[in-house]
Amino acid sequence: MTTAIVIDQRFDLHTWHGHVEHAGRLQAIQRALQTSGLLPSLMQLPIRAATEAELLAVHSSHMLHRVRQLASYGGGQIDSDTYVTADSWDVGLLAAGATIAMVEAIAEGRCHNGFALVRPPGHHATDVRSMGFCLFNNIAIAARVLLDRYDIRRLAIVDFDVHHGNGTQDIFYRDGRVLFCSTHASPLYPGTGAVYETGDPHMANGTTLNVPLPYGTGDEGYDRVFRQVIGPAIHQFQPEILLVSAGFDAHWSDPIGPMALSVHGFARLVQHLLTWAQTLCNGRIGFVLEGGYNIAALTASVIATLRLMLGMDPGPDPLGKMNAPEPNIDRIITTLHTQHPLLIQAGYQGVA
Repeated sequence: MTTAIVIDQRFDLHTWHGHVEHAGRLQAIQRALQTSGLLPSLMQLPIRAATEAELLAVHSSHMLHRVRQLASYGGGQIDSDTYVTADSWDVGLLAAGATIAMVEAIAEGRCHNGFALVRPPGHHATDVRSMGFCLFNNIAIAARVLLDRYDIRRLAIVDFDVHHGNGTQDIFYRDGRVLFCSTHASPLYPGTGAVYETGDPHMANGTTLNVPLPYGTGDEGYDRVFRQVIGPAIHQFQPEILLVSAGFDAHWSDPIGPMALSVHGFARLVQHLLTWAQTLCNGRIGFVLEGGYNIAALTASVIATLRLMLGMDPGPDPLGKMNAPEPNIDRIITTLHTQHPLLIQAGYQGVA
């Protein structure tokens, strides 16, 4: 099994003093990789900047113009959450291009799986708007490349970031070739991701699956959702490749997330995804970094994910588990089983 990563120090150039999404996130991951002993087992892929044509396959020209213009002025803020520096245009192109490089390597059989360790993150960027720390939607741009250039007829994107991946949902809401599944805290930014948002009823009915979860949901709740909701839907959809928006801000220690996952809890979700990819996609799965703002939890979760991708155990959980009762999620699971088109078609069979 060959596992690839993409990472580059040039991503550090996009950083804003005092902002929670800063260069120190990837710097800490790079340090953890150096001390993990995993680097000799990982294939490091060269990266390139995405082309404007690749971005325009997903985003509007006006959106791109705004980011480039702000960068040319030396930087500024697109909104209260989302900043642009003088280097952000170039870094944004690199983040998208690195993600493309990772999915191309998987599609061409040069690796079995991969992790794009990129920033800025992307899953909030819609077709017409940069928002939520995100300039361009890295995973959506890469998915479009797979659909347009490779013989991929169906792919699934699973987003376990604590925030709803509204941008990815919007971009593929009318595209029946893409199943988008999101687990997220509710209510929380950006306020989207309701259970009734299931894809365009005429063109892509059932290809959006949202699981809005109550605050405090942790290892057991997330594991149950993956086994009883996400897994059956993916098996019913039968994707040829699986992509993952891997945000680690649902960890109990995250400063902006209200959930209670542990590092080992994330590892269980990752193991489910790897198993399903092996069953359905010949092992083809690509992870793309999104959120995660407690540095210790972020780095430990990334290392655990890479170990699992390499066929190893996840290793130790340096922060441990939050020992608190979890909220009851029976209602959300029952609602999805009885209302979501894919789950109605599949029938619940307890996919492990």
